[in-house]
Amino acid sequence: MLRSNSMVMKNSLKIFVLIIFLTAGSCKRAFLDEKPLDFTSTTNSFNTLKDFNASIYNIYNIVRTEFYTSDENNPFDYIYGLDLVYDGQPSGPQRFSNYTTSTNPTSTYLVSHWSRLYKIISESNTILDKLGSSQVVSNDITFVQANARFFRGFAYRTLAYLYGGVPIELHQVTSPKTDYVRASREEVLKQSIEDLKFAAGNLPSITTVQEGQISNVAAQHLLAEVYLAAGQFNDAVSTASLVINNSNMALMKTRFGSQATDPGDVYWDLFRPKNQNRTSGNKESIWVIQFENDIPGGSSTATDIAGSYRLERQIAPLIRDVTLSNGTKPFLWPVSDYTGGRGIGWAISTTYFSNTIWASDFNNDMRNSNFNFVRTYVYNDPGKTAYFGKTVSTEAPPAGVTVPSRAFYAYQSKCTTPGKHPDGLFSNKATLLLSPAAGGTYTDQYMFRLAETYLIRAEAYLSTGDKTKAAEDINAIRSRANASPVLEGNVTINYILDERMRELGIEEKRRLTLSRLNMVYERTVNIAKNPLAANIQPFNNLWPIPQREIERNKDAILTQNPGY
Repeated sequence: MLRSNSMVMKNSLKIFVLIIFLTAGSCKRAFLDEKPLDFTSTTNSFNTLKDFNASIYNIYNIVRTEFYTSDENNPFDYIYGLDLVYDGQPSGPQRFSNYTTSTNPTSTYLVSHWSRLYKIISESNTILDKLGSSQVVSNDITFVQANARFFRGFAYRTLAYLYGGVPIELHQVTSPKTDYVRASREEVLKQSIEDLKFAAGNLPSITTVQEGQISNVAAQHLLAEVYLAAGQFNDAVSTASLVINNSNMALMKTRFGSQATDPGDVYWDLFRPKNQNRTSGNKESIWVIQFENDIPGGSSTATDIAGSYRLERQIAPLIRDVTLSNGTKPFLWPVSDYTGGRGIGWAISTTYFSNTIWASDFNNDMRNSNFNFVRTYVYNDPGKTAYFGKTVSTEAPPAGVTVPSRAFYAYQSKCTTPGKHPDGLFSNKATLLLSPAAGGTYTDQYMFRLAETYLIRAEAYLSTGDKTKAAEDINAIRSRANASPVLEGNVTINYILDERMRELGIEEKRRLTLSRLNMVYERTVNIAKNPLAANIQPFNNLWPIPQREIERNKDAILTQNPGY
């Protein structure tokens, strides 16, 4: 009996082991796999249109972070150390006072740009790959694809300008990949063009999108620019023409918006608070980056500089340090007037930017009026009664004051909002005295504007040999500014780049334009003679591939750019 029971137990144990063995595979799949029911994960995040829109909105945020809000310095890597401005307080790798330091491949300073641009690509790829297994219906699928492909094309275009050829990845990466190789610059531009063509053909009309949302016009504008970079000049002309000839688009030529009755002009109006979006009547705006104070997702706050675009702080002078030969300091600081708010004088205008390019129309070009390019200041410290209310100019500085210097130089007023800072930043609104927390530019920001589309087409016409048409496009801009027309015989690429400075200035992501044209060194050294672009070399037209990316890519060679 005991033997019989023992045999039963042994047979039962064998059966149990067999069951375990046979069900091990299914247990691994069904029991051990986590099934998220009440939280978001990679397996359930991309199902509805709402899910995909959430990812698209995050890409908008990455774009705003990269170009406007990431930190004190990174957004301004696109303007420092070029023909526009130079650093008033050199320190460390930031602000391109020394190219050897700023562009060291082992430095972490530039890594964030590479990472954020590839993050845009990664998010876009995930969206595109997940659409096929989602519940999104056909019309919405096209909308989502157009958004994702716009941003992917936007990122690849930017990478191609900054680094040349880079790795191309068109699908979601779900496991570590360490064998990337660089595609050629031409291949990267080709991919950008393919994405932007799809976006231009499928994004909504500019009249139907919300403020800050990309449209078919935004895609056409960018596509025309990338055609230029790819040497497809006729395509650039025809695509830019779609934007310029669009009945919903027009250069603003009469006063408009929130301060239309204040002293100023129509160019000044373009940069006043609440005037950037089309709801203000502005038919010139194409893609506007949004900022809203004290609203979740709006980035900025109305009581300090946190989250804001710190353009005022960088661009305007540190006016408090103006010291006359007798030791008097005649300016209060910071004040919400044309002394520049809470500027700290880091981005000093090159003499080429502040004076040389205006020589032929110094007194009549609207963009050079004191509303727009501040040269005349009014002493604003009522305690200095011998000076209060008197004017002084950067063109005839008072004794003892150096021009340009960190304290005193001509600057573009589009960096600030005289008299219109948020109420929470005033220490005394009656006297316009600001708190030490000021320094941001509390307006929405143009990423693309129609005036630039004209200059893109002018460059395309020039490249085809049609100087007559190029001059016509440039003069459309100059006419609005009351500047004398350029003769077609005087149209050159350098003239167009000068006109971009006059029209766009600190609004432009200047490094992208000069890198696209391989003219960083030429414009910085030989044209503008930037006094603080030390050690810049012709190879600095491109940034280095971050060394950490080269080292991580252990299973293939990610070639470094020449010179680094």
